[in-house]
Amino acid sequence: MNLSGQTGDRPEDGLRWRTTTVDGVRSRYLVGGSGPNVVLLHGFGLANRTYRIALEELTRRGMRVHAPTMPGFGGTGELPTSRTSIQGYAAWVAAFIRSVGITEPVTLIGHSFGGGVAIMTAHDSPDLVGRLILVNSVGGSAWVNGRGTLVAMTQRPLWDWGLHLQADVLPVPELTRVLPVILRDGVPAALTHPRAFWRAAKLVRTANLTAELAELGRRGLPITIVWSNEDNVIPAAATHTLRAAHEEIRTITVEGRHCWLLADPTRFGEVVSEALTFTPATGAA
Repeated sequence: MNLSGQTGDRPEDGLRWRTTTVDGVRSRYLVGGSGPNVVLLHGFGLANRTYRIALEELTRRGMRVHAPTMPGFGGTGELPTSRTSIQGYAAWVAAFIRSVGITEPVTLIGHSFGGGVAIMTAHDSPDLVGRLILVNSVGGSAWVNGRGTLVAMTQRPLWDWGLHLQADVLPVPELTRVLPVILRDGVPAALTHPRAFWRAAKLVRTANLTAELAELGRRGLPITIVWSNEDNVIPAAATHTLRAAHEEIRTITVEGRHCWLLADPTRFGEVVSEALTFTPATGAA
């Protein structure tokens, strides 16, 4: 991929906006803090700024954070149709990491759709990723349908995802914090890049990345899966198939719904700090 230089405002404490172009796709990203490099990939229909408070928590805990907005979301241009796949997004993320000048393997954090992209990025670009943290991630292979039958995730209809996302967001006590950022970032994504939005929605529904995750486990990559016990979007059965991909994967269960890290950024910071200490028995890749 062709990379061009970065531009942005003057350095300052805390998070700041920078811009880079990766293979012709211009992206504004958030960067800040000092310490080990952490890259966070956002969820479906959202953008990096959705996570700003959570990202600030990571910088306060001594991490150097980079948070891009992936193609088709938050004002970032679309991927070409031929590359609109989990592999295509992963290649873009790998090129982004190189374009911002990170020279050591990063801790890659992926939330929801971003988790699926993170798995594929680590799988396809092992030199770039030293640790993987999957937060309520897509990529599991199983779903329990309305009749209580365990079936393949690919059989889950898109409308079911939408209903459960609505149920996940609307009743939370932290509604005044969570809903405004989802509406601010999700609705424009659907209106600005509708084709990319619906292509990505299909990827969310059909992604099965258990084989890739198993391979990462065999390589010895430190992997932590985080799931919240009231998640209505990523069902327990799907998360279980991710956990079962390899015996060395560490799992952490937290209180909350699918977007719990937006509602409780302090807990998110605690979880990430804990995950950074994890080393599998087989050793890091």
